[in-house]
Amino acid sequence: MGANDELRRSTAPDLEELELELLLEAVVRRFGFDFRLHERAPLKRKLFGFMQQRGLSTLSQLQDRVLHDPATAGDLLRALHVPPSGMFDDAAEVLMLREAAQHSLRGVALPRIWLADCAGAGQAWTLAIILAEMGLLSHAEIHATVASDDMLDEATSAWLPETDLERAQERYVLAGGKGRLANYFNLQGGRAILAPSLRSHITWAQYNLVTDASFNEFNLIACQRALPDFGPLLRQRVLQLFHDSLVPFGSLGLDRELDPSESIGSDYQLLQAGQPWYKRVA
Repeated sequence: MGANDELRRSTAPDLEELELELLLEAVVRRFGFDFRLHERAPLKRKLFGFMQQRGLSTLSQLQDRVLHDPATAGDLLRALHVPPSGMFDDAAEVLMLREAAQHSLRGVALPRIWLADCAGAGQAWTLAIILAEMGLLSHAEIHATVASDDMLDEATSAWLPETDLERAQERYVLAGGKGRLANYFNLQGGRAILAPSLRSHITWAQYNLVTDASFNEFNLIACQRALPDFGPLLRQRVLQLFHDSLVPFGSLGLDRELDPSESIGSDYQLLQAGQPWYKRVA
């Protein structure tokens, strides 16, 4: 156990809670990102992990650094949001994306998909490749939203080393892929960049799930990676936002199955038992 851990553990719980409230208030006032309704346990894990990396022993020290050092502030906001994912890094999610696309996008003139709090270029590229293989990409719109401008810049300028593309090929096969990932990329100078024919169907935007309103109607919405961090009140707000944004018979991918007591629960049916993916039926 390091010295920073010892110092943090010696902080009285009520004082630590006060420091946390002050930090979250400072972040929302200074940067407009509101984590006050996030689940405390995962939020604290992220904060204390960040503090350990920076050699900070108290949340008050972190608050001082965040308010006076733009680089630290940007790094903290990145750490508190959904971490970037690799392509085809979750085989179960990929298989359900295929299933959901089959249920909600076939026969739709202009299918729209929303990757809410998208886990970076890897997740969006995975979906684009899936839709291309299903013959659904040519007339589809993928709207991938991220929480900050820094994350937006990362996503829009993303590329892969060719060696990473080779490793992603193995995950792609495990997730049901039948071809070669390299066929979907332009390779140049050791870099792999998603081909323009696929990238043109992905629209990136900065969007805050906590504060922003519905901005379009979608046939498929996926948000599995951010929802586990949300407390009960925030979760209900976001579920209602998705409900307001999803067309009838559209598909909704969540982090866990809907509770019968949740306000929108009666309007949805599971696509597949044991998987938190739904079709809107009312």
